[in-house]
Amino acid sequence: MTTPKLTSNICDPKINDPKIIVALDYADATSALKLVRQLDPTLCRLKVGKELFTAEGPKFVEQLVQANFGVFLDLKFHDIPNTVAKACTAASHLGIWMLNVHASGGLEMMQAANEAVNKTAHKPLLIAVTVLTSMNQAGLNQVGISADLASHVLKLATLTQQAGLDGVVCSALEASMLRAQLGHDFCLVTPGIRPSNASQDDQSRIVTPRDALKNGSNYLVIGRPITQAIDPLKMLAAIHAECIQPI
Repeated sequence: MTTPKLTSNICDPKINDPKIIVALDYADATSALKLVRQLDPTLCRLKVGKELFTAEGPKFVEQLVQANFGVFLDLKFHDIPNTVAKACTAASHLGIWMLNVHASGGLEMMQAANEAVNKTAHKPLLIAVTVLTSMNQAGLNQVGISADLASHVLKLATLTQQAGLDGVVCSALEASMLRAQLGHDFCLVTPGIRPSNASQDDQSRIVTPRDALKNGSNYLVIGRPITQAIDPLKMLAAIHAECIQPI
């Protein structure tokens, strides 16, 4: 694999904090790198999920890090505490910016993950998934959870904060509630973001980038509106410009 060709702008996390996380939902490195070469690391970070990580492994993640992109490793660890802790340690050694676990794994599991990450030399942000954005109330009921969706999200997010994690993945529709309940220092990462003229695809609970930030989101995960655009960098720049406007 070749190193992505970079723009002249170099991402310095100390002075630059792009709000957009581009989802690299690809099956292989060749396809992913074709897009990455068109992006600017000062305007976005990158999300690597299960499919791409399983296909290409840790060295691909390190390649993105070496190309000055902040990487969100979206593997949603959910296992016994010791196993999750060791997985988080291994992930942290890749130099990533952020990783996640499932809040439904419980307090002990999240605490173990947090302790493991805190012991690493380059501590990434550690967040937890509350309810997947593909889930609606009916889907929640089908897996045996009778509470309404918003209440369940708040319960899991509160547990995440108690475990000492940095924040949660949540729908932007719950962001204002979580911000009010959990304070301004709790990080909210929201997938299911779509520009107003884009398709909803398979997301049930979506909002526009501007509205997500107004609702209290810190970072926005955006996939197909950028990755399938005729000019991905132009689309990224347009969404970035919207994000940095005063709210």
